[in-house]
Formats: sequence, C-alpha cells, structure tokens
Amino acid sequence: MAHIHEYPVTIRWQGGRDGSGSGRADRSGVEVPLAVPPEFQGAGEGTNPEELLSEAIAACYTITYGIIAANRKLPIEALVTQAVGKVEQNGASFVYTEIVVSPQVTLGGEATDDQVKVAEDIAHKADMYCIVTNAVRDKVKVRIEPTIRRG
Repeated sequence: MAHIHEYPVTIRWQGGRDGSGSGRADRSGVEVPLAVPPEFQGAGEGTNPEELLSEAIAACYTITYGIIAANRKLPIEALVTQAVGKVEQNGASFVYTEIVVSPQVTLGGEATDDQVKVAEDIAHKADMYCIVTNAVRDKVKVRIEPTIRRG
C-alpha cells in the first residue's frame, strides 16, 4: 500500500512586481523572504521561485547522494553541491530549461581507487532517486557534473 507524505507551505505576498512576501514550511517553521528577481524588474530583496527550484534540486540530490554513500560506506569528508538553474526568456514567455548540478565530493585520503570509482558512479545515479528531480524530469533538463577527489 502506498504512503502519501505531505509537505504544506504557506506563502504570504503583498504588492505586485515590486512587492514582497515570505514562504514558510509549515512543518519545520522555516521561513524565507520572497521577492521578484531584478531580471524580472523586481526588488530582488529575497529569494524567488527560480532559486528555490534550483535549491530544491541541489538539496534533494545532495541528501540522496549522502544517503547512498553512507550505505556504501564511502569515506566522505565533504560534499558540497552547487546548482545553476537556467530560465529562457522569449518575449513574454519564460521557460525553466535546465539545472546544472555540480557536486564536489571529497573522499578521505585513505579512499581506494575502487571507492573513487563508486563515488563517481553514485554521482550519476543519485539523480535518478531524487524525488524533486523526478517531479520535473520531463520538463527541465537536469545535468550532473561531478568532481570527485581525495582529501
């Protein structure tokens, strides 16, 4: 039997393009300021849905990688992921086209060549298990560009 997990959020907004607001994750209570980004003629004094989507993909990927790596008992010293979301503007049309996810994995100096190979393999497979990436996969291209090194 399937289990349904819910993730409620509340968004508050005042004004138009130059307005402001906040987004709140109702379960955790984490709240972030929201604003229209400057490239869309907004104030840019907060995060925005475009950044949040890139962040959600990067966070989901990184957490998923960490879980898989721990299960494989890899000696991870550091895992830092950067992501860049790309939105194509064509007149009044805006399309989120791609997110480039760049994980930087640092293994312990004792890591074997086989563990380096496994870390690289996981870097490409973690994307397939990411819930958020799977939610947008048919609409937004997600490209993984990992860097694996020994500490």
